[in-house]
Amino acid sequence: MQRRRQKIIKRRKMSTAGIKSSKRSPPKVETMVSTWGDDPGDPSVQPALQPITVAVPNFAPQPLPFKISGPTPPPAVYQVGTPNFRFYAAAVALRRTADFWGLIIPQGTPWQVGKVLPVILDDGEDLNAFYTRGEFGEPPGLHFFHQEVRGTTYFSGESPDIVCHEMGHGVLDAIRPQLFNAQTIEAAAFHESFGDMSAILSALQVPEFRNEVIDETAGTINRSSRLSRLAEQLGAAIRVMHPDSVDPDCLRNAANSFFYRDPQTLPPSAPAAQLSSEPHSFSRVFTAAFLDALAGIVKLQATSPRAGDLLKASQDMGRILVGGIMAAPVVPDYYSQVAAHMVEVGQDSPFTGKYKDVLKSAFVRRGILSLQAATTVGRETKERRRKAAMTPMMAWAKSQPSELPKASIAAAHYGLKRGVLKVHTAEEPKRYAVTSSSLTLAPLEPRSAQNAAESFTEDLFQRGRVDYASYASPESGFIHTLANKTHVITEENGDLLLRRRTFDCGFDAFRVG
Repeated sequence: MQRRRQKIIKRRKMSTAGIKSSKRSPPKVETMVSTWGDDPGDPSVQPALQPITVAVPNFAPQPLPFKISGPTPPPAVYQVGTPNFRFYAAAVALRRTADFWGLIIPQGTPWQVGKVLPVILDDGEDLNAFYTRGEFGEPPGLHFFHQEVRGTTYFSGESPDIVCHEMGHGVLDAIRPQLFNAQTIEAAAFHESFGDMSAILSALQVPEFRNEVIDETAGTINRSSRLSRLAEQLGAAIRVMHPDSVDPDCLRNAANSFFYRDPQTLPPSAPAAQLSSEPHSFSRVFTAAFLDALAGIVKLQATSPRAGDLLKASQDMGRILVGGIMAAPVVPDYYSQVAAHMVEVGQDSPFTGKYKDVLKSAFVRRGILSLQAATTVGRETKERRRKAAMTPMMAWAKSQPSELPKASIAAAHYGLKRGVLKVHTAEEPKRYAVTSSSLTLAPLEPRSAQNAAESFTEDLFQRGRVDYASYASPESGFIHTLANKTHVITEENGDLLLRRRTFDCGFDAFRVG
């Protein structure tokens, strides 16, 4: 009987072996998408860069959630130049940047624009990109654009360098909202530097890119390379129209030779080869010091660094940077305060002082810390630093007013209807009496908050960055023809108030309406 059952079962299996199931197999779900490792590069340079394939980015709510407007294309390895490729190039860069900073900034930090950061990948024609809180009519979040230049259409949202830079503005606004309206050159320039530092650190999270950086720089990463050259593609587009307004091989190169200058002594604009008080230009001083320090940290990991050493250095540097920002007061000489507090963070657990000399050296070499300042930082007792380390950064951040105090400046020569303009002044109390270096290499005499506000306001009006709204004097006022406005005149309790509208990339600095 047992043998008979086995024969029957065997015959049934044989009779059904060639019959296919009537049920359809579920459609294959793609798990990989194509994207750029960093910026797509100058299209005139051959051979052209090739995209990489990575895992589909996670769109589920996470720390620092974002939402790209419009429908989400099904995941796939799309062709370069298609809208779906551009979508995932941006989505991957945004996710990577959000994941990087989300593990570093205080847990529970919200965006200034709401629970989710909105992203508009193509908001019209312009060589520009910007971050805005959306307080003056425009949608909040990140805005990217496109523009045709001599037959080639450039999309700012396609470049991870630009995308990570703009999200950097949102991250810094989340952890230090006081900087948004701070009326001082160094606060505005630091916002731009943080965007570039965000692009650099985010790029180092890509394994393939880390290997390329090691090969290109032989492990000395503060040499000019794909890592230091930011936004090569859009830099190429701008160079066609304004050759001296950007670097020869990119928008801005973090590997530069700029030394700190009192920004109030600099012209409001200058060719890319020179330093000016314009925030994008002046940002390059801090970004260069940051890259020098990062290179030093990499070398401390290993004499002949490998890709893993770059990853560890980027994570440590991100923590040191955020720690310095959270502790530094918003003052006119903001660069030196952030630098001093970064050195202090580098002395505390878990770094235990191993990065102290690297950080000091980088900031002194660029003049951001004077020699005297470098010897002052870190003298406080270990016990005080231990107690400070026990204070959660988020608790400290929540204890700070979200806006800086206001002061009045004379505004008659700006062509306004009234002679007084209110601005937010950078005058939080200092803990370190340090400044940057002067041209004589002695400590720079710090500027007053009032003087710094007047200087930055003058720059903004000279560059045509202020929207007068309805407050221009009919007799002496004029409407500057520059199209893009980063600041706007509003009215509050009967007073005229200057407020920031956007942090833009400055691509359209010469475009007129």
